[in-house]
Amino acid sequence: MKRYDANKTPEPAEWLNLDELKQIALVTDYHVRLREKTPNLQIHAVIHVTVENQLAEEIRTVREALERLMAEGVDRHEAIHAIGSVLIVHLSKLIRREHTAQNPHEEYFKDLQSLTKRSWIESTSEPLDEPQDP
Repeated sequence: MKRYDANKTPEPAEWLNLDELKQIALVTDYHVRLREKTPNLQIHAVIHVTVENQLAEEIRTVREALERLMAEGVDRHEAIHAIGSVLIVHLSKLIRREHTAQNPHEEYFKDLQSLTKRSWIESTSEPLDEPQDP
């Protein structure tokens, strides 16, 4: 694989056979070509790679979340971002030991099951200031 395109599904076996550093480099190059601004391109690429690996490994709940988002009109690249945002929250809870389920992955899958276009948009929108009474 010479180029990565987040809007096209990489062939799973070919993707999984790549060294992780090569996967990260391909995803980084893709975002550089797009001139997409991210706070930390390396972390962004690692999350992309993690989601792509979960999809290539055919983790059902991840695949269903991607398909649901795309059916709601979200392009594949943004759907990966949406799934990645759930993954980041999950990882943060694991690091802080704030998970509540006996199997912490259950929370991740539960959150993915409730992920929709609307919930993704709402999570990325800045809250509006409430008007103040004079």
